[in-house]
Amino acid sequence: MALPSSYTSSYSTLPEFFGKIRDAQAPDRFTNQILKDLGYKSNNHRPFIPLMKALGFLSADGSPTQRDQEYRNHALSERIMGEAIKEAYSDLFLIKSKPTTKDNDLITGKFKSYHNVSDTVANLMSKTFFSLLKIADLDYNQKQLSTEKIKDKIEPVKQGASEVKEKVIKETNGLGLHYNIQIHLPATKDIEVYNAIFKSLKEHLIE
Repeated sequence: MALPSSYTSSYSTLPEFFGKIRDAQAPDRFTNQILKDLGYKSNNHRPFIPLMKALGFLSADGSPTQRDQEYRNHALSERIMGEAIKEAYSDLFLIKSKPTTKDNDLITGKFKSYHNVSDTVANLMSKTFFSLLKIADLDYNQKQLSTEKIKDKIEPVKQGASEVKEKVIKETNGLGLHYNIQIHLPATKDIEVYNAIFKSLKEHLIE
């Protein structure tokens, strides 16, 4: 369980900042000078470095971690940020599994009681957290789980289809017979679930 004390009054620039981090080459050590070189020269930007450490992007001495390297892959960045936030702010997810800005009072109250800080500081901690959420995918693991469950369900269908196909080929003796296979799609808004189903059908039935 954890709840970082790092926060910044320049929270609105965090998505832009992490975008630059993702696109730049990783330094040997991330310093205040590198922060300035990226265009963040205000004292309000200095908390970005301890925040990166709290998220596991930097080690204690400022060296980029494996998470930092993985974040630089555009295809993985939102997923990596989601994992970092869930790990760093795990206490918040114990009270709200999918926090939104509608939960601001609840989240701010948690920061206030946990760190025993003023309303102003607790509010900035909350805004820092919600700013990070904008560039994170918190549902990745759930999407993977849903896809795996669907694959488990359609595996028997694939096997059954193969058996029917083989049986028809053996018994037709040159006659043109047709067979129908019905697939009952699950009710879900997750497009990845349907992609997994249709990809499997293409691989095992059409090809």
